[in-house]
Amino acid sequence: MSAVIRIAGLDQGYGRKPVLEGVSLEIPAGQTLALLGRNGAGKTTLIRTLMGLIEPRKGRVEILGHDPAREPIVVRQKVGYLAEDQSMYGWMTAFEIGRFLAPFYPTWDEAHYRSLLGRFELPSDVRIRHLSKGQSVRLGLALALAHRPRLMILDDPALGLDPIARKEFNRDLIEHLQAEGRTVLYSSHLLSEVEAVADAVAILDDGRLVRTGPTEEVQRAVKRVLVSAAALETAEALPPERVLDVARHGERIAVTLDDAEPWIRDLRAGGIDAEVQDLSLDEIFEAFVIGRPQNWPRPSAPAEPAAVPV
Repeated sequence: MSAVIRIAGLDQGYGRKPVLEGVSLEIPAGQTLALLGRNGAGKTTLIRTLMGLIEPRKGRVEILGHDPAREPIVVRQKVGYLAEDQSMYGWMTAFEIGRFLAPFYPTWDEAHYRSLLGRFELPSDVRIRHLSKGQSVRLGLALALAHRPRLMILDDPALGLDPIARKEFNRDLIEHLQAEGRTVLYSSHLLSEVEAVADAVAILDDGRLVRTGPTEEVQRAVKRVLVSAAALETAEALPPERVLDVARHGERIAVTLDDAEPWIRDLRAGGIDAEVQDLSLDEIFEAFVIGRPQNWPRPSAPAEPAAVPV
């Protein structure tokens, strides 16, 4: 399967401040990849680089076979892009902004655009400045889909929406992603937005990719394992990069780790009782970005037991 997005050894920054370091990632055709990270992790900088808005300091970026730094117009014509802070001419109506943008996209489909306006229940004759926040975001989605792009890039598009508006936006988004089968890069820090649509994840933390892979594969690999305190020595022998979090829970130790299955097998082969807990994508994300134990391999006992689901 050919890659729609190729990123190799990307470094990026502003002035002397590094923002992205050594980022390498490929997104194959037809995949929906969730780019996850806290605010300030570098998600928007990565997307701005993909869209040709800033040049890489180092490394290579390719979108649909094109270098966005050298061919930014070609890339933008082929990509459906929607960001949270995307601005539109408030004095135009939905019909007027469609007619304004159509000449910039060789594949613009006016009939499809008007169909999207109807499906998203958007008024065609109301000035954009009078639309609600939710309506404005759905209009942005209609504009991004109107030229039938092979690739969609979404940069926290539902940020700032109330829960009902977010749900409506994601309903519309899921419907069209499933119907069209296009490639999607969906950046967000709200896991609930992407868990229903993503079949792969890339977790970005402090400018570095710390985990990538198909969603199901990542959820199979990352587990929380509760063992007795007597089994702590076996956990201390694990490679530190696999250990994401360690916490005491009464008389037991909760170890969250990547590639957990070999350790679980070793524990059971040694007659050590181990309770294995599956984790949600949200819990896995938190383990990678905030759970890294600083005092591992021997965590000091907290004043009160840490709360760990049992």
